[in-house]
This record gives sequence, C-alpha cells and structure tokens, in this order.
Amino acid sequence: MLKKTLPVFLLFLITLSASASELLIPMDLSQANHLKAYGIAYYVLKQGAKVDWLLNYRGGSFAVPYVGSLESECKIRGVSYEVITDGQYNSILTEIADPEKNMDVMKLEKAPKIAVYTPTTKQPWDDAVTLVLTYAEIPYDKVYDDEVLDGKLVGYDWLHLHHEDFTGQYGKFYGMYSNAPWYLADVADQEARAKRRGYAKVSKMKLEVCNRIRDFVFAGGFMFAMCSATDSYDIALAAANTDICDVMYDHDGQDPNAQSKLDYTQCFAFENWHLRTNPLEYEYSDIDANFGRTVPKDLDYFTIFDFSAKWDPVPTMLCQDHTKTIKGFMGQTTAFNKKFMKTSVLVMGLNKSANEARYIHGEYGKGLWTWYGGHDPEDYQHLVGDPPTNLDLHPNSPGYRLILNNVLFPAARKKKHKT
Repeated sequence: MLKKTLPVFLLFLITLSASASELLIPMDLSQANHLKAYGIAYYVLKQGAKVDWLLNYRGGSFAVPYVGSLESECKIRGVSYEVITDGQYNSILTEIADPEKNMDVMKLEKAPKIAVYTPTTKQPWDDAVTLVLTYAEIPYDKVYDDEVLDGKLVGYDWLHLHHEDFTGQYGKFYGMYSNAPWYLADVADQEARAKRRGYAKVSKMKLEVCNRIRDFVFAGGFMFAMCSATDSYDIALAAANTDICDVMYDHDGQDPNAQSKLDYTQCFAFENWHLRTNPLEYEYSDIDANFGRTVPKDLDYFTIFDFSAKWDPVPTMLCQDHTKTIKGFMGQTTAFNKKFMKTSVLVMGLNKSANEARYIHGEYGKGLWTWYGGHDPEDYQHLVGDPPTNLDLHPNSPGYRLILNNVLFPAARKKKHKT
C-alpha cells in the first residue's frame, strides 16, 4: 500500500537507487531519434534524477541508472537505448577519464526552467526552437514584453528569443507586406502595448525589453537566439541614444546622424558595423553576411569545432553532435560577418569557404549567451506562409541538435571553464 501512496517521482528515484545496471542512450549514428533523446534526458531530470552527459563519447551520449519505466518511455518515444552492466559502464568511464581522450562526463542535475520570448499568437512552427521543444516533449513557457517588463524572467534559467525585431521596425517587412493583415495586426498590437506601458514608441519599449534581458543574462541566466533576434538585439542596444526607425515604423523620420551615434560598447557580439538605413530593404545592417552572399545551396555547409571536453566543457556541450558538418540554412539573418565580431566572441560554427560565422557564444556577467544564424535547420529558405517543418521527417537533424544542446547545458553542475 505504501508504494501506491508515494509520488511517481519518488518511486522513480527509489528504483534508480536500487539499480544494478545502466541505461545508455547513444547519440551516434545508431540513434533512431536524436531529437527525442534530449526529451528523455529532460524527462529524467524532471523526475528529480541526474543524468550523465558523456561528452564526445558516441556523439554525446546520455547515461542513467536503469529503471524499467524509463526503458518503456524510450520505447514509446522511439528513442534507441542500450542496457549495460555497471561493469561495462565503469569501463566507459575509465575510457572517458583517460587524459589522452578528448572526453568528459558532465553531470546534469536539475531540469532548467525554460521561457520563450514570443507573442502568444505565434505557432510552434513559426520558430525552430519552439518547434523542436514541442517535438522533443520539453516543456516551456511563453513570455513576451509584459512578462519581461514585469520582472518575471527571474523565475527562469534559460530564455530563447523568438525571431523578434528588437529595433522596432517590425522585421522591416513594410516593403513587401505593408498591406498584409498579419503585418497590420502586429503593428497595431505592438503600438497598443507600448502606449499601455507608457512608451512613446515601440522601439523604446523594445529597448527596455533588451535591457531587462541583458540584466537577466548578467545575473546568471542563459540566453539563446536565432535569426533576426541576434543582430537586431545588438543593434537595439547600440542605438539606445538615437532613432534608426523611419516614419512608417514610428511616425517620424530617422536621425540622419544615427550611424555616428551608435554605441558599440553596449553590444554583446558585434562592433564597427553599419546600419542599412533604407526602410524598404529587408536588412538591418551589414552584420548579416547574407547581404551579397553568393554561396550556392549545394555547397552551403558549415563546420562545428572541437573543444577540450576536460577544459572547455561549455562549448564542448554546445557542439555535441553526430557529425561536424552541418548543412546551411537561410534566414533574415543567415550568418554573421566575422569582421564585425568582438574579440571576446567564441566562434563554434564556421562556413570556411565564405568565412562567415554561423554559431557563436559568449559570456556576459555571470551568464552565457549563444546565437545561431538562420531560421530553420531543415528548411533551407523558409518564406512567409510556408508550411511547418515536419520533424518526424528529420529525427536525426544535426542542425536541430545544436539547439537542444543549448536547452540542456544549463542543467550541468557548475564547473570551472574557459571560453
């Protein structure tokens, strides 16, 4: 009768403590569903148990003490696993501990509380991160301007910035979609919110949102962004003391001296870049390497780098994958122009032929941020109105794996590292 009254997670922990074998979730080419495997790891953490992340061992495999209910969960979700003895697992740990092997064990201890900065009207398929979190069965909360401005980020460990335009120019979609119902509705919604919150312009409200997010990272939070949420964030911070929005965006003209008034010291990643001031052009600045890009689709690949697992665990975790070559994909911000990157920024993924950064990382205060160029790793050129990506067709996507690495690494036990 006692077992029937115990909470499910307590039963899970009791079973784990009595285990005499390990459940190994391989993340090499033998894995049937890499994306849902991350969901299994999160599921275990959510139960209050711990996960060993075996960095650089078989593609960054996961290991937990064996429990029958977890084996069943793997079967239900279509995740490949191996049941191994404690002796076998000790042999794996011995191999990983070898100073000559670029491997390490990272203890994942607590499921991070996840927030996605996005309007409630957006659908999961509008954004690769919400799409893959939903597919992997990793829970998240939606937050937007009101929640950020009300100080609610303190309740989260990890924040993703949906494909937002933080400059207040509505994605610079005016030239193509100024009469589209969805565009008009977005403008009306943003302006009404800014007015209700006491801001004269949407750009001023978004700047304060950027400041609150910066404070979240500085205090120890983890921030991840893709596509236009990356460079538009830095641009908004740099343009705090000027007006870069033309009349169709904020009802008055741009400051003609805006370029000279930019403060690059406020940026996380970029410096010495130049604004694209044409209000009808679908570009914010020359940070985006997509402007004038000539890389053909069949040659569009980037490489993720190897880092020392034992000395640089954070970038090592962020680059766990079953291949080092990732096919490219476009977005409003496709890639980052290396010549405008600050020296403190760590490049983790690079298109060598075009010398453009695709995947970058840095520290700010006590926190960390990671930015990933492009819109959808399995949709080469996602356009407005395109159908959603069906991840059942891409369960082993190496490009999507990079996103999920970021979701899990805040769960890691603190360890001294160099980036």
